[in-house]
Amino acid sequence: MKICMLARNPSLYSHRRICEAAKARGHDIDVVNTLRCYMNITSHRPELHYNGCRLEGYDAVVPRIGASITYYGLAVLRQFEMMGVWPLNESVAIGRSRDKLRALQLLARAGIGLPVTAFAHDPKQTAEVLKLVGGPPVVIKLIEGTQGIGVVLGETESSAKSVIEAFRGANVNILVQEFIREAGGADIRAFVIGGRVVATMQRQGPAGDFRSNLHRGGRATRVRITPEERSTAIRAAKTLGLNVCGVDMLRSNHGPVVMEVNSSPGLEGIEKASGVDVAGAIVAFLERNAEPNKTKTRGRG
Repeated sequence: MKICMLARNPSLYSHRRICEAAKARGHDIDVVNTLRCYMNITSHRPELHYNGCRLEGYDAVVPRIGASITYYGLAVLRQFEMMGVWPLNESVAIGRSRDKLRALQLLARAGIGLPVTAFAHDPKQTAEVLKLVGGPPVVIKLIEGTQGIGVVLGETESSAKSVIEAFRGANVNILVQEFIREAGGADIRAFVIGGRVVATMQRQGPAGDFRSNLHRGGRATRVRITPEERSTAIRAAKTLGLNVCGVDMLRSNHGPVVMEVNSSPGLEGIEKASGVDVAGAIVAFLERNAEPNKTKTRGRG
């Protein structure tokens, strides 16, 4: 099988591991810088080009698209889909997951547990928003934030109002969520591949920080999840249409609540914490499922 990986930095642990796993199983894999691709959009023969050459002959594409280049990255991925190349995650599904508000609305419609979340435009409604989520304390999140950046804990009403008004004054969109105190600064990531949870870890934030992201200094350990947590992760992935994703959950007093569904989850933390060959599981999934013209989005964008 010939595989194309869309990634800007081939030296990242996750990208190296997927390449190693693919080569170990006898496949050819090329790492292509997403931003250096350019395309010819035509009705009968869509094309992609890279460094002066056409990108063709691929059986599958693995999108590892950073959040900062989502728009262009999805355009490139859609072009692969128009060419009949099978994507590990489809462009529409990645787009759903990257829009945090849309993702939460879809998960809520599916009846999946979520923290109470509010979204408003007018900063004059701050008091009503805080009351709606039962705070303070409340968690205030930039919709465009990643890896714990743009996530702030408003511990008092005055501090929460100040943060909300500052964000809105900068004309950025935010979500306000209830603070799940009983989680104790820890969350669970369930790595889902093809409708199965293949690996799990618990991430614990550093002392004094309620955020558990490993990029923020958190630590990861192996964890056994409950049947309800397993079912929640699988349903969340299915709801957003993702074949491969990391589902981040908190353990609340009323069961698991989903914080985020990551369509390009890192492999380093979860492989080391769980001892599972996640990269190998991803390549095995490609082997079982990659077929030309199988993408659901081909021809309809």
